[in-house]
Amino acid sequence: MSPVNKQAVAAAFGRAAQSYSRHDELQRLSARGLLAALGESRFAQVLDAGCGPGGNSRYWRAAGSHVTALDLSAQMLDEARQQQSADRYLVADIEAIPLEDAQFDLVWSHLAVQWCASLPQALRELYRVARPGGTVAFTTLLESSLPELNQAWKAVDEQPHANRFLAHEQVIQALAGWRYRSVVQTVTLEFSDALSAMRSLKGIGATHLHAGREKKPLTRGQLQRLELAWPQERGQFPLSYHLFHGIIERD
Repeated sequence: MSPVNKQAVAAAFGRAAQSYSRHDELQRLSARGLLAALGESRFAQVLDAGCGPGGNSRYWRAAGSHVTALDLSAQMLDEARQQQSADRYLVADIEAIPLEDAQFDLVWSHLAVQWCASLPQALRELYRVARPGGTVAFTTLLESSLPELNQAWKAVDEQPHANRFLAHEQVIQALAGWRYRSVVQTVTLEFSDALSAMRSLKGIGATHLHAGREKKPLTRGQLQRLELAWPQERGQFPLSYHLFHGIIERD
């Protein structure tokens, strides 16, 4: 995979810390999918790895778990702390978790590992801090995500405007050797125009491109070409996400 500028990723999400909850429909629908894959269970100790502003941390704390909230962005953790989302807060990288082995009954990482440089390394770290008999539950985006956005931008230029995520087969390869089960979910959000669709990405901080981007504002002509090329449905502008939910049982 391409090198990942973790400081730039953290900065992008930090800028969105206060707006995140107004644009998190995908996150809420996806979290329900991961919970459904996980099934009914109670967990005494939970690590929320890549917690963002703490929505999932609050869920697990309300369920009676002692929650450690971890995120690369200090600003996201500040939002989580203000909401009293967790019992403990930790600014850290999922690929190098500064915690001892075998501490958590559930290691939950929802829509975070796609920002890591190496999915196998991220999963090794998540697995390492789970207790024997514990569970790792994670969600990541698949490469078939955001087809509408990618199609529309081709009418404007040849530059990448969305990150390339891993193929389903690559995620399966990263799970080799572990006991796991998985589910794939598609979530399609609809917007009134292309600009609203793109602002939904900015609102949750998902704007960092590993390949970099030109810092030029979108011209009116470019926006018109983009809107004309966007595959519309019933006058709406869809944005589709393909999600991989993985549940690993720790030996």
